[in-house]
Amino acid sequence: QVQLVESGGGLVGAGGSLRLSCAASGNIFGINTMGWYRQAPGKQRELVATISRSGSTSYADSVKGRFTISRDNNNNTVYVQMNSLKPSDTAVYYCKAEKRIGGFFDYWGQGTQVTVSS
Repeated sequence: QVQLVESGGGLVGAGGSLRLSCAASGNIFGINTMGWYRQAPGKQRELVATISRSGSTSYADSVKGRFTISRDNNNNTVYVQMNSLKPSDTAVYYCKAEKRIGGFFDYWGQGTQVTVSS
């Protein structure tokens, strides 16, 4: 099993910044892609950004140019720096880790609330 613990959420005004962190522990061997997803009230969970072990990144169009995902493989931690935050970024943000060795395994964190006030 893999445990993911997110931190860094909170309340910020529009235009502000937050940095989320997600630390992986447990059976971390074989984790490749890690990413951030978010779910706003009444909406489906959606992709925010992903990063492969080699550092390849992808972003949702809604966050391109504002969010930056990064990864520290030595410390098994993934980050997302969120700048120029908008009220529409308000959601619970979840970290996800993927393993594709011996099968398809997805692991999720418990989520951290991000609230952007107007």
